[in-house]
Amino acid sequence: MPIFEAVRLALSTIRVQKLKSFFTLAGVCIGVMFLITVVSIIEGMGRYMKEDLVGKLIAVNSFELRRAPNINMGETSPATWDEYRRRPRLYISDLLPVVEALPEGTRWAQESEANVQLVSRYAGRPRNTTAIGIDGDWFAIKNLALKDGREFTQQELSQGENVLIIGPDVVERAFPGVDPIGREVRIGTTPYRVIGVTESRGSAFGVSFDNFVIAPWRSPIRKLLNPSPQMIDAVIVQAENQAVMMEAQERVRSVMRTTRKLRPNQKDNFAMQTSDSALEFWNKIEGYLVIAGVALPAIGLVVGAIVIMNIMLVAVAERTREIGIRKALGAKRRDILAQFLVESATLSTVGAMLGIALGIGLAQAISAVTPLPASVAPWSIVVGVAVGMGVGIISGVYPASRASRLDPVVALRQE
Repeated sequence: MPIFEAVRLALSTIRVQKLKSFFTLAGVCIGVMFLITVVSIIEGMGRYMKEDLVGKLIAVNSFELRRAPNINMGETSPATWDEYRRRPRLYISDLLPVVEALPEGTRWAQESEANVQLVSRYAGRPRNTTAIGIDGDWFAIKNLALKDGREFTQQELSQGENVLIIGPDVVERAFPGVDPIGREVRIGTTPYRVIGVTESRGSAFGVSFDNFVIAPWRSPIRKLLNPSPQMIDAVIVQAENQAVMMEAQERVRSVMRTTRKLRPNQKDNFAMQTSDSALEFWNKIEGYLVIAGVALPAIGLVVGAIVIMNIMLVAVAERTREIGIRKALGAKRRDILAQFLVESATLSTVGAMLGIALGIGLAQAISAVTPLPASVAPWSIVVGVAVGMGVGIISGVYPASRASRLDPVVALRQE
């Protein structure tokens, strides 16, 4: 029997024997549905971590010089935290040697941040927000555009004038129904004039990235950001490509080790974190999650395979006379074997395709009603179809082999 004829016969069986086909397809359909759903959520979380969460915190081709890593994923031992706390802080005096050592064309910026209370005459009570003191090419490195107003001038940065650029959440909370440009707010006891509003930076797992104010680091705000006004939290360096960034990292490391008089056998007492290093732990656990996401739905697929095998055995018993007639007309053993294998594989593949469609729908529904992101991985669709077809073939081997071994004389006597 040609393969297309066997596929057509299998599809006809689905239409004629709807209840039996439903149970045949259900096991594979459910297994593949959960496979697609779980993998889509893991893929969505991975993309979210790389492009949205860490991508927004650490710019492309950049690294951050800090006392300790700013992003810590996974378990960090108490001894490591204690070692981080003992490290010396960064000071503004560390900045100039670092900047002078950078390759030509490399951007740099400095930043310090802390939570502060902002008072607005247009809001009923003080609002908590994150204050960021900056200098250098901070906006260019962070790729943060303004939707209203303007950026700081070089004079405002160098002279530390009391001006602010605020995030969309601060506009909503401190200036309800009012244009904030040109208006004043107070942070501590100091008034600041708003000169710009940034575009939204979105959110991560329900936490907004838009509740912040940005001021020149040399303005009075720096007294609220660190215990000493001369302390800074980070120096951010961005190169035009990965090769230049790695060269810049080595130069900065050499400068910092020389400045802090570290011996060759001593470890760095500072951190230089890139997006790759921040994602190192996530990349490790993502592999385990994918394996678990594939292994758990496999239980459903095993159940589906058992159901298919039993139903195909029933089909062989019901069609014994048909098998006898085909053998009497010249059909060979391999023809009968191929017929039942193609039927079981077709039924299973149809179940897998239904499972893929349901899995995509379920992943999108979970993404819509929960903070979990979802992104369908194309490879998971290919795996889903291949797994469905494989389950059908494996579970159909025994019934097909049993059908192919039937004696045509005995089969024709079967009522």
